[in-house]
Amino acid sequence: MSYNPSDFLLSNYDYNLPQNAIAQNPANPRENAKLLVYERSSGRIIHSDFYHFCDFVPQDTLIVMNDTKVLKARIYAHKLDSNTQSLSQKKYEIFFHKALDCVNPTNHPASATRFLAQIKGRVKIGSRLVLSSESKADNANISHTQHSANPPIIAEVKECLRNGLRVVCFMQGEKILSYLDVLSMLEVCGHIPLPPYIKRDDSLSDETFYQSVFAHNLGSIAAPTASLHFSERSLESLQNCFETCFITLHIGAGTFMSVESDDIRQHEIHTETYSLEKNCANAIENARKVLCVGTTSARCVEHYMRCKSLSGECDMFLYPSVEFKRVDYLLTNFHLPKSTLLMLVSAMIGREKCLELYTLALSKGYRFYSYGDGMLIL
Repeated sequence: MSYNPSDFLLSNYDYNLPQNAIAQNPANPRENAKLLVYERSSGRIIHSDFYHFCDFVPQDTLIVMNDTKVLKARIYAHKLDSNTQSLSQKKYEIFFHKALDCVNPTNHPASATRFLAQIKGRVKIGSRLVLSSESKADNANISHTQHSANPPIIAEVKECLRNGLRVVCFMQGEKILSYLDVLSMLEVCGHIPLPPYIKRDDSLSDETFYQSVFAHNLGSIAAPTASLHFSERSLESLQNCFETCFITLHIGAGTFMSVESDDIRQHEIHTETYSLEKNCANAIENARKVLCVGTTSARCVEHYMRCKSLSGECDMFLYPSVEFKRVDYLLTNFHLPKSTLLMLVSAMIGREKCLELYTLALSKGYRFYSYGDGMLIL
């Protein structure tokens, strides 16, 4: 695909998005979401919905999906005064990111006891935060040898990094919590980490709708949103019609990181842990055509085609002038202005066409972002 120097200017990926176009709630049923179909070879545009998704996918297409599962990564706490041992009135938000000091970052061994988190509020090395009752920490069943008094869970700051990131460990009484303990704690105490542009508190329904029905491997702090459009029934129909395979790419905080450099080629893309089975890799390499459900699947497939490693850290940045080596078709949501995801879509169909389709979608009432509608690029 041809490109020009203007495709590298960050300002050229901006567009005006009314606040009322940002979906605040999911489509229910999932298939009720709108689907904009764009056929590159003919230029044809079709307005449909996800009930008809399978009707548009060419025969003999391999469909690749990301089976990552979203952590209940947002927890709340109150700071413990080291002198008085009293708790602050102020509520602190702890946004769990991932385990550190892991021998194999793909598997996160149970021995990991240090974790990366973002804390809203002023803290320093040694600060101790007691999980609040709002996080239901006193009900967490995280140990086979619980103390009868069930002491509170405490997060202690071990290192202060830039951008509000902190290295923390979690403790309950004398016990330092391992990664598996923390996963159990988050499941009981945590809240689904809705993106900042969803202007409401999370609810019980988000625990269902902010996960794909095929979410299997726990580790993301955001959902692969193109996957959210499939129900159990539509997934079954999809698998009856097409060959499918699953990769795992755990979405990290970098997905929300803004591009700061005026020249997008200078942007340092975030890395995310991925893995895929050998049979999936073989299917990807040998398929006649490949359709990726979501930008995370596309990044993983393109990264694999360049390094041929079944697991590791994915740092694939796709933008105009970067060639797709294996992904032929893409299902994706409508993304933020100036985001790397918008640049990925532009790499596939061209920046001007991408923005043209976004303008059309807005005029037709499509909903944008995580809980919004989708676009199928053929």
